[in-house]
Amino acid sequence: MIREREAYLVKPASTPRGPRLRREASARISQARTSCFVLFASCLSMAAPAHAFKIVEPAESAALIAGSTVTAQVDVGKDRGIVAVRYYWYSGQDEALVEQDDATATGSIVAPVASIGLAEHNPPFGGRLLIPTDGIGPMRLLAVAEISRGRLGTRSVFDEVMVQVEPKAALATIDFATDKPLQLGRAGQSSAFGHVDSLGKIFELPVVGEFADGIVRRISAPETGTTYESSNPNVITVLSGGLLQIVGNGRTVLTVTNRGKQALLDVDVNVNDEPNAPPIADAGISKTVRAGSKVKLSGLKSRDPEGEALYYTWSQLRGSKVSLLDANNAEASFLAPHVSEPRTYRFKLRVTDKKGADSLPVFVDVTVEP
Repeated sequence: MIREREAYLVKPASTPRGPRLRREASARISQARTSCFVLFASCLSMAAPAHAFKIVEPAESAALIAGSTVTAQVDVGKDRGIVAVRYYWYSGQDEALVEQDDATATGSIVAPVASIGLAEHNPPFGGRLLIPTDGIGPMRLLAVAEISRGRLGTRSVFDEVMVQVEPKAALATIDFATDKPLQLGRAGQSSAFGHVDSLGKIFELPVVGEFADGIVRRISAPETGTTYESSNPNVITVLSGGLLQIVGNGRTVLTVTNRGKQALLDVDVNVNDEPNAPPIADAGISKTVRAGSKVKLSGLKSRDPEGEALYYTWSQLRGSKVSLLDANNAEASFLAPHVSEPRTYRFKLRVTDKKGADSLPVFVDVTVEP
């Protein structure tokens, strides 16, 4: 009995379990290796920046003081090989971009570089940045990074933020920076503001303010706190965006107000009173394109109520400066630049008829993807 029980107890140990255990162990090892590989790859993906070059400081919509300094800081993200970063300021009142002051600049008007950040600076590619002393209202900070590609030369990427700049000093006086009294039409300068003065013409008047710090600043745009009023809206009417439009002959007094200060301007309008409705601009719908592709901007859907031929004016407002071809034609074009992640380029179109009447400006965005 005892021997039979011992035999029963040891019998399972004598069964051939070795191969099965080895297979199970091998499967567990393989699974563990797979898990480790997945975890390692996940860690790598978490460690590698998923974003491209961008401005960290100053932040979007930051409130800044004119004439003060801030520390510019960028995050290079996945863009490697950056040699230098150039910083440029643009006022929200600027009608169009000008060429940036770098090796690729070809325009006759060049934006001065505000600062150059290098790798050895603290923080890298950043440093002290002066806020324009004459700045006021919305301003755009553009950072253009130059990336070395060895024998292939260099390429650039950019980022931009919009900030709000205010002077520390109070506004002392305000005035129209134009002839006084202002005469529009046959009795005055028939092309003082671009095209011939006529019914329907839309124009802007330059307004400047002298502040207690002795700095004279442009304050024409409503974004700087400026408002306009016409004593006779049947002669000149006030449109949105600080624009003025000739709607009839006669006299009016324009009043400009900013920060509690006012200035008056007598205006005498004497233009051809032939009825003329202003044209309507159409810049098309916003679009998304690939880097390196040719982009066409179309104003072909713009129209004039009287069916007259139109003059076209395209200009760029946002994004790094591109070479805009046929800017005075119905269709303009440019080559989409290289980008590391989607970037938006904004363009403005205004059209004018043969009698000098202007359209309101319209805008179109082009998003360029890698």
